[in-house]
Amino acid sequence: MTTDPRTLAVYAAAATRYAAGAARRKDIDQQADLDRFAAAAPKGARVLDLGCGPGLHAAALRERGLTVEASDASPEMAALALRDHGIAVRVEPFEALDAQARYHGIWASFSLLHAPRADLPALLARIHRALVPGGAFTLGMKLGRGEGRDELDRFFAYYTEADLRDLLAGAGFTVSHARQGVGSGLSDQPASYVILTAHA
Repeated sequence: MTTDPRTLAVYAAAATRYAAGAARRKDIDQQADLDRFAAAAPKGARVLDLGCGPGLHAAALRERGLTVEASDASPEMAALALRDHGIAVRVEPFEALDAQARYHGIWASFSLLHAPRADLPALLARIHRALVPGGAFTLGMKLGRGEGRDELDRFFAYYTEADLRDLLAGAGFTVSHARQGVGSGLSDQPASYVILTAHA
């Protein structure tokens, strides 16, 4: 099970502050990524925001003409997504994804970094299976090596871009775009990240 109780406790306590602050900064930073993802799917196509947090990206994808489903392991984040954006969120762990060829796109913006490294290959296989052939997958992760807890007690797994490219290829994906940057989230500590767009 990828759901870490200590990480969930941090998000439960900080959900409202996160939705009002760090999540909005991240949304501003990722407009081009959202545009690229949306352009890869037909208008009205069904997509999944996997680990949607307070729903900002799910709402942004809906505004771009997509039919959006959303999931998150945090009930508090799901409640904010419904309250603020009218996004009904399935409260479930990543492993609950068992669809086959259901989505034209899956968006996982800095959510799968909370899954242990040992679990990521199987999760990527689930994501690939859930996409239609050629479906888009956007993955945002922090750069680094190993795994551990941050100063807020959240669990993170870190990767190099080369690591992620290899894992995506192993799951059957073809990477079409990648960009690196530096940003801050809930902890307000700058961190290097990579965002990759791939296709099933």
